[in-house]
Amino acid sequence: MNPGYAGTFVFENDFAALLPNVEEERIRDRDLLIANTERGVCRVGCFSPRHDLTIPRMSAEELRLVVEMWIGQYLELGAIPWIQHVQVFENRGAMMGASNPHPHCQIWANAHPPNQPSREQDAFGEYIKAHRDCLLCDYLRLELKEQERIVCENDAFSVLVPFWAVWPFETLLISKRHVGSMAELNDGERNLLADILKQLTTRYDNVFEISFPYSMGFHQRPTDGEPHAEWHLHAHYYPPLLRSATVQKFMVGYEMLGTPQRDITPESAAERLRHLSGTHYRDRG
Repeated sequence: MNPGYAGTFVFENDFAALLPNVEEERIRDRDLLIANTERGVCRVGCFSPRHDLTIPRMSAEELRLVVEMWIGQYLELGAIPWIQHVQVFENRGAMMGASNPHPHCQIWANAHPPNQPSREQDAFGEYIKAHRDCLLCDYLRLELKEQERIVCENDAFSVLVPFWAVWPFETLLISKRHVGSMAELNDGERNLLADILKQLTTRYDNVFEISFPYSMGFHQRPTDGEPHAEWHLHAHYYPPLLRSATVQKFMVGYEMLGTPQRDITPESAAERLRHLSGTHYRDRG
């Protein structure tokens, strides 16, 4: 059991996919078959002692505690000398493989950066060399100017449906200030992160008036001791629902073998989400 944070608690995952003490093994066969063992630490962070709560139905004060738990775990795990990446993510709903409805997230800390953050690392690095500016800073400026794909925002964060969105209601949460991790957020920005989480997830639940399933995760600066000025804090939300609470988007056929096809445009998805603000559907009088 790890030290808890007021209103939240964190514990080691007994069924973890990553373990800290594993025997190192390598496979390398003529540059065709390549594999290495990967060690790490897996933890589960519970958002509240209450079994029935979800992020859109939690208070700003309760969500601030969740943000502090994420920051604490990022710093604690990132301080382990051999940890290079800390991944905070949430699978919400049975459709996304969440076997327990208690509001919770997972934190996986890797000895090496996983595939998706590594691809972002390469893109961020190439962009800053070519343009001498941050890729996500430039992209957010473009989106804020056009306003077509913006879903919601506050003084510190914007949520938008990315131009390249694959999932019908996919969104990207981006910090307005160039910071590499949640640990760099000031006190006011931490409150505003809690606020934007509630804004977005309330909109999601209001789309089909259900507890909207999704997988989400924060991508932030690696913890390998390097400055990584090219990194910009952001989170991806990938919800699977398409036209109703029971119609799910699947990647099949050409989408798996060729390229994903869009069921709705990012502009129409953003417009629909924009107009779903206000009271959570379960709390309406």
